[in-house]
Amino acid sequence: MRKRQAKKRPLLPDPRFNDQLVTRFVNNLMWDGKKSTAFKVFYDAIDIVEAKKQDAEKTSLEIWKDALTNVMPHVEVRSRRVGGATFQIPMQIRPDRKISMAMKWLILYARRRNEKSMAQKLASEVLAAAKEEGAAVKKRMDTHKMAEANKAFSHFRF
Repeated sequence: MRKRQAKKRPLLPDPRFNDQLVTRFVNNLMWDGKKSTAFKVFYDAIDIVEAKKQDAEKTSLEIWKDALTNVMPHVEVRSRRVGGATFQIPMQIRPDRKISMAMKWLILYARRRNEKSMAQKLASEVLAAAKEEGAAVKKRMDTHKMAEANKAFSHFRF
């Protein structure tokens, strides 16, 4: 890189749970700079999860964190040109990238669901991911399968 890397800005924890991870998720969920709307959607989704959950000893925030963990990929394929051919090379993922990919997939597949409000969509996707089912978990499985299929090219790692 020509310029030095930008330093990470600290995130403020969210008002209800006092958790930085929630703020990071809401920042990904937000559209057009409407953060208060995004917080409302997230908190409504968490309330729906609280109402629909089967596991009595876990809080809705713990269920959301479990869902996030279940969606997190561990390996991904990166394209690399070697001698005129492009190879898909499986690589380990940095911890902060794992979290951001999981959040983005959870939000993307929640938006694609067929329910009335975004809060209901997000709650359904979170509950599905916590049980290791749903589209976001399927995306993680597909990513892992791609990496497994291209394991033969792992010696081209850079």
